[in-house]
Amino acid sequence: MSTPSRANTAGLMSDAAVQAKTGKTWREWFKILDGEGAGKMDHKGIVAILRERHGMRPWWQQMVTVGYEQARGMREKHQKPGGFEISRSQTLDVPLSKLYAAWESAKTRSLWLGDSKLVVRKATPRKSMRFTWVDGKTSLEARFSAKGQGKSVVTVQHGKLPDAEAARRMKAYWGEQLDHLKGVLEK
Repeated sequence: MSTPSRANTAGLMSDAAVQAKTGKTWREWFKILDGEGAGKMDHKGIVAILRERHGMRPWWQQMVTVGYEQARGMREKHQKPGGFEISRSQTLDVPLSKLYAAWESAKTRSLWLGDSKLVVRKATPRKSMRFTWVDGKTSLEARFSAKGQGKSVVTVQHGKLPDAEAARRMKAYWGEQLDHLKGVLEK
């Protein structure tokens, strides 16, 4: 396979950032991995090459492997081993406690999310919540953190989506819902 003219066409981190942390650019990593036969390997096999032969740190093993897989057409954007996964974040001008409460309370949640019928499976106060999504098949997690005085951020991760189209739709959906949340909480 040919090396893409720009690594960023796959939505990847910049060459400068990759080179600063790994010593090589995307193009160099792609050439190395092509030479190692990575195009015929699964994800774990590619990670093993980066770990065992190149001494790469775990986070960068995953970053370079996913970048390679996407650039070589082995993985679509948002694709994970168990399906597709998207995330959306929103920073709000409200304290963390108020943001968390807007997710915790079904009544408050209905003001910005509508009649979603989410079921909380696990919650760590002011840190995260896991839900059963309305379809009963996909997973939903919301993570919360303070972001300075009177500000907070929520990151929604929706996984086990069946395909790229569902991932695209849910990314747009969560963008709209988080905008609604911001409107409700910041009035």
